[in-house]
Amino acid sequence: MRAAVEKAGAELKPVERNPLDAAWGAARPAQPQAPVVPHPLDYSGEDSAEKRARVGQALAAKDAQAAVITAPASIAWLFNVRGGDVIRSPLPLAQAILDASGRARLFLDPAKVSAELPAWLGNEVSLETPDDLPGALADLKGQKVLVDPAQSSAWYFDALETAGAQTIRADDPCALPRACKNPVEIEGARKAHVRDGGALARFLHWLATEAQTNLPDEKTVVQTLEGFREATGALKDLSFDTIAGAASNGAIVHYRPTERLNKRTEAGSLLLVDSGGQYLDGTTDVTRTVAIGEPSREMAERFTLVLKGHLALAHIRFPAGTTGSALDVLARAPLWMAGLDYDHGTGHGVGSYLGVHEGPQRISKAPNNVALQPGMIVSNEPGYYKTGAYGIRIENLQVVTTAAEIEGGERPMLGFETLTLAPIDRRLIVVEMLTAEERAQMDAYHARVLREIGPLVDAEVKAWLEEVCAPL
Repeated sequence: MRAAVEKAGAELKPVERNPLDAAWGAARPAQPQAPVVPHPLDYSGEDSAEKRARVGQALAAKDAQAAVITAPASIAWLFNVRGGDVIRSPLPLAQAILDASGRARLFLDPAKVSAELPAWLGNEVSLETPDDLPGALADLKGQKVLVDPAQSSAWYFDALETAGAQTIRADDPCALPRACKNPVEIEGARKAHVRDGGALARFLHWLATEAQTNLPDEKTVVQTLEGFREATGALKDLSFDTIAGAASNGAIVHYRPTERLNKRTEAGSLLLVDSGGQYLDGTTDVTRTVAIGEPSREMAERFTLVLKGHLALAHIRFPAGTTGSALDVLARAPLWMAGLDYDHGTGHGVGSYLGVHEGPQRISKAPNNVALQPGMIVSNEPGYYKTGAYGIRIENLQVVTTAAEIEGGERPMLGFETLTLAPIDRRLIVVEMLTAEERAQMDAYHARVLREIGPLVDAEVKAWLEEVCAPL
């Protein structure tokens, strides 16, 4: 922006008081002050001191003596804390300066400091206020300081330049290690998805029975699903506002029902529901498309094309160093062969009781230079959307794993373990369009759903699960 302004013959001038704040005046809501609390090792799996030492070593390798950390998810991960300043995500708004030695200064509104927090942070973390931040940046005079321009505003760069520090513009040093979940976080994700799967099974049973005749509106669908998740007793929050698109609304990607747009489900249509939960041990995100009444042949055929792409991406093996961009075509190929496509990414990273959208990895047409690594959790969500008619999306979360050795193979391979456990509507599957291998994949997945989710639900829902999870 500065370069563009200078090219036009103008100059950007910093001001002490934000004119937008001045215009907002007394009507402006107060800054969020949710308590910042410890996130125990039972869930985080690695002590904050170990994380700080590890990231500090990475800074030293970049010839940096310190880093300014401003991304809320990185603050939460680095110090093993969680907050509530950001809707649908357990994130604290704060800033930190991490020294290459592993020592840190954390700048946090005193109103957010819970009683147990100082002892949790320990002696190597200095707990300070946001008012102390400018002076702390001035203290970095003469040092090389890493700052991520994608996460930190120009104010930080100007302040460091004024202080006489040398800035290194580079990616947030916490982003990649945060994305590569440790064994405790992965096991937590498995448990969270089993728990969430029980709620989803009850919800999908409701859609397959009562909702087929009562034809609820989208807001009722949202409230019913949230009620099943709350009934687990472990839900901390939704991971995002639930998307429930009935009929033509399902073709609007990222649509959310409102009072004005709220639509009732219709016989002979599709209902697309994209939802997720925040649990202490993991974050979930799942999409299922369900037939309301009898679907048309076209709906079923296009659903099956989406399913074929979903299965291909779930089953692939790939060598280390492969990026999500290289895998994206697998999910699209069946649609492309039918002259169809979708205009969103195929997969995004997901945090561990953090944000439901997390980088730096992704699976999409857009180029991405971050290789998929073991422990990364990504979504697998191809779709198809017919404007004014219906939408289809099938989404599971999956974690990158080291694949079993392939007989005759010459290179170690990575693969995916599916985390999400919820039946896929078999009424929308045109079985003859699937290969024998794809049918075996579907049967194995549904057998796993029944095995792991069946014990969590009542007899009526389990009987339904046995029916919908039977071999194709």
